[in-house]
Amino acid sequence: MITEQATAQVLREALRPIWRQLTAGRSISVGKIGVLAYLSKHGQTSASTLAAAERISPQAIATAVRELESLGLVARTPDEQDRRRIWIELTDAGRERLAQERSKGLDWLEHAIAERLTDEEKKTLDSVVPILRKLVDDAPVD
Repeated sequence: MITEQATAQVLREALRPIWRQLTAGRSISVGKIGVLAYLSKHGQTSASTLAAAERISPQAIATAVRELESLGLVARTPDEQDRRRIWIELTDAGRERLAQERSKGLDWLEHAIAERLTDEEKKTLDSVVPILRKLVDDAPVD
């Protein structure tokens, strides 16, 4: 009988090289892409909300936001009612860059699926995706 521990180890070993390929061509860090992706999905937000969502320290978010702002990918604007609050939002350049960064890995994955898998393997892979999603849907990140 296969144990959960054995399955987890095999899955991790299978996913690690896939993750490396998906992120290999990126020109900005995975963490910064996470910030851009959050802003793309949720719109403008505060640094504290962003830090909590990305599960990193406020100091790390401040550094990431400064770097992304220097690249023109995010903008910081003061709240009109509370000048102490700063809103962070994705710029048009940030949206474009996020799409470019995501497409680098997606191009590789689409090519690998098309070239390396049989039709039956593609069907099997398609049926596994909902199971993989179930592992992380609403799961806390340690």
